[in-house]
Amino acid sequence: MITIDREGQFDHVEREILLDRVMGQARFTKSSEVLRRNRRPADGMAFVAFDGNHMIGTVRLWNVNAGNGGSALLLGPLAVEKIYNGSGVGAGLMYAALNAAQSAGHRSVLLVGDPDYYARFGFTADPAHGLLMPGHFDRHRFLGINLGNGDTLSGSQGMLTATGATAH
Repeated sequence: MITIDREGQFDHVEREILLDRVMGQARFTKSSEVLRRNRRPADGMAFVAFDGNHMIGTVRLWNVNAGNGGSALLLGPLAVEKIYNGSGVGAGLMYAALNAAQSAGHRSVLLVGDPDYYARFGFTADPAHGLLMPGHFDRHRFLGINLGNGDTLSGSQGMLTATGATAH
């Protein structure tokens, strides 16, 4: 039975093993990683999927400042064991993360990812148009979504910076 829940206190070791298996070492060179490095995810915004006792997926959201757009969340990485691709585990993790973010009062979420995949959740390039990531990033893969009422990121400009709590 597949379950999705908030990441537990001791899930981080298994999560890192899963990320190594699914994404490899290249994940450490991404611009998003610069914003995540030595930080903790936003409070209550880390989710894992299990099939029985085996972790099969993960997603986290991170506190960032979106230039003059103010406070936002950065999503990633979203990773699912390859044998579960197409099973809905990734979508389940995305909906859990986005619903939790909206319920907690967050106004917007940004990510770097496949525009075709993330469009189904409402992500487009428009909200991120005037924003920059540290280091190299693919502009057409830099996406955003406004949560709830308002167009929080509309016209936002500037560099994303990490604002979350530092890791111990």
